[in-house]
Amino acid sequence: MNMLYLAGAYLRYYWARSLILVFVVALILFVPFATQTLLATSERILVSRGASTPLVLGSRGSQIDLTMSALYFSKERPKPLPMGEVEAIWDSGLATPIPMHNMFSTGGFQIVGTTLDYFDFRDLTLTEGNGLSFLGDAVIGHNVANALGKRLGDTLVSAPENLFDLDGVYPLEMPIVGILAPTNSPDDDAIFVDIKTAWVIQGIGHGHENVVTAADLDAEAAVLHYQRITPENIDSFHFHGAQDVYPATAAIVVPHDTRSAIILRGRYLDSTHGAQLIVPASVIQRLVDRIFRVQTLLNLVIAITTLAAFAAIGLAIFLSNRLRAQEIATAIKLGAHSGMVLRILASETVILLVLSSSIAAASAMIVSRNAENWSSWLLAVGT
Repeated sequence: MNMLYLAGAYLRYYWARSLILVFVVALILFVPFATQTLLATSERILVSRGASTPLVLGSRGSQIDLTMSALYFSKERPKPLPMGEVEAIWDSGLATPIPMHNMFSTGGFQIVGTTLDYFDFRDLTLTEGNGLSFLGDAVIGHNVANALGKRLGDTLVSAPENLFDLDGVYPLEMPIVGILAPTNSPDDDAIFVDIKTAWVIQGIGHGHENVVTAADLDAEAAVLHYQRITPENIDSFHFHGAQDVYPATAAIVVPHDTRSAIILRGRYLDSTHGAQLIVPASVIQRLVDRIFRVQTLLNLVIAITTLAAFAAIGLAIFLSNRLRAQEIATAIKLGAHSGMVLRILASETVILLVLSSSIAAASAMIVSRNAENWSSWLLAVGT
């Protein structure tokens, strides 16, 4: 006990150096654990999202871009999928297609046009309000509500693709009619509208005398015209052209059974077909395999860095003890034998390691408890 007291007194006297050593060692112990935890959690989230989605229909092109767009609402834009391809899945009687349209955004969050089937498919529930009922309605994810400070009854205005749209395609003001319960998935970071609302944003559908002009805006507001759908003008909204050519980004395809899935996949094997039907779980697994091949190299780098850091700390302690040669000699003259001096020095090292381990363990516990939320956030930022 006397040894620990003397060791503690020395560390308190040189508190700045002691704190630096404690936090450096804690960081060395913590970083490998945190990295492994977040990588493993991210892998699980990626794979589970893909595994829960049977098939994805899209135009031919990059399967990774298509999957990331359909499942994670990434900003990559696959070639548009004509709605005629979605209707063909309906007409086959083999599956239920859920069209997805995420070509626009607002406030840094993607606007996802879809149908009510999507909410049932993902088992999404509301904490406030109601689901999509009318053209122009928006249901927002949990993170969107928190980040933008939006509540039920507030509105969102879609961001224009450019400020000088010569075709007269104005942004759309959308009332928030529902807020989703948190799911720790990309759905938390999405703004959901009916796919027809997405087509209105794109300019395929429009109403008459529904544009809010500069005269209607506050003096401090930006002079940017936008559309507003109201009970008075909703009946005037209409769409031009055949719906078969209206665009979607992709469609989630839910086969009725295994046999239906096999038949459908066979129909899209022809490379000359304009659309492709992919298994997102396989695409995600290939992506994860590529990513986590890099993990092996990362683990090696972390191991080498950790060894080098511990060697540096050992050298620092050794040099510190050498600088204390006169102090140690004085202690020996006062009657302390060499074994006692060694025990005091060892006690100092043990105290430093215990404190560092405690900080690293507490930090690791925080990471473990929040790994799913943080991994979901990192994936959302990455996409």
